Amino acid sequence: LEEYDGQIPHRSGWEALNWSRIQGAEHLATRDKVALFNIATFAKFEVSGSGATDFLNYMAANNIDQPIGKVVYTALCDKSGGIKADLTMTRVADDKYMILTGAGTGPADLAWLKMHAPADGSVQIEDVTSKYTGVGLWGPKAREVLQSVCEDDVSNEAFPYFTAQQIYVGVVPALALRLSYAGELGWEIYCPSEFGLKLWDTLWGAGLSQGIIALGNGAFNSLRVEKGYRAVGADLTTDYNPYEAGIGWAVRLKKGDFLGRDALVKARKEGLKRKLVCLTSTDPKAMALGKEPVFANGGEAIGYLTSADYGYSVGKFIGYAYVPIEYAEKGTELEVQYFDTRWQAVVDDDPQYDAGMEKLRS
Repeated sequence: LEEYDGQIPHRSGWEALNWSRIQGAEHLATRDKVALFNIATFAKFEVSGSGATDFLNYMAANNIDQPIGKVVYTALCDKSGGIKADLTMTRVADDKYMILTGAGTGPADLAWLKMHAPADGSVQIEDVTSKYTGVGLWGPKAREVLQSVCEDDVSNEAFPYFTAQQIYVGVVPALALRLSYAGELGWEIYCPSEFGLKLWDTLWGAGLSQGIIALGNGAFNSLRVEKGYRAVGADLTTDYNPYEAGIGWAVRLKKGDFLGRDALVKARKEGLKRKLVCLTSTDPKAMALGKEPVFANGGEAIGYLTSADYGYSVGKFIGYAYVPIEYAEKGTELEVQYFDTRWQAVVDDDPQYDAGMEKLRS
């Protein structure tokens, strides 16, 4: 906190005073150095069998029929094209995939997959959440930390973005995925649960010389909001389709039939009537926690904030909201009401941080 105190705004309000100071320091340290984050509770499913690829490709909006070691981000949609889930699917063998999703949505995602699984025994779905634990190693120094305790080559050339490999972290056998929900260079690293403490201690010890920190959930959220990453249940729900949510780039209409395809073809043809936009404000009074109403400038309510947090790296308060398409153009001025206070916001670039993905791909 002492190192980053000058970069963290002194804001009023009990929310800001109680949370933002240490959260801001953790946020900035992750952007500058390296952090460890506990992802043990992320839900983990193994899907296997002769029908696994066809089944998952029907469930996913993206094309998951990729080479072994490829990680695919995808939405799972319902018949109306609404977003039931967003998650990653990693092909770990010809007929086996590791699915990783959020802790809070894991049971619902598992039930959704099992509900649609074929009854002929060609697909097996196993919840392995308690079998494996994991940590996120994120930040510009992440590669230096990992390489110092790993004999495998983790250079960008040998271990590209959105791929996965079986590696050893010290003596710990692990599945490492080259991705980061914080928007920085990094890995999600999973290992058998009995090795969890050893995995943490090995990486922590290796990172001490790099200024490693333990990242808390508050900074985890501000990092993902600043990077424009969506959250299921907040930014992503069955009320909206991937095009409205800004993740249409992960939809592959030409791959063949999948759940929700007909509705998405229709939605794309008709064009957007509403859109998730990034709102920013430099107003010192700007504060929100999510769900606050958004108004046309001096007019009626047109939406509400789905996610909100302070962007400590960009020096702005950031919120996301679905608004009618006529209010979605960059530069449009809107208002957000937090209890009895309204503050000015403007539709801004999405994302606010590393739009070119240089840091993630470095």
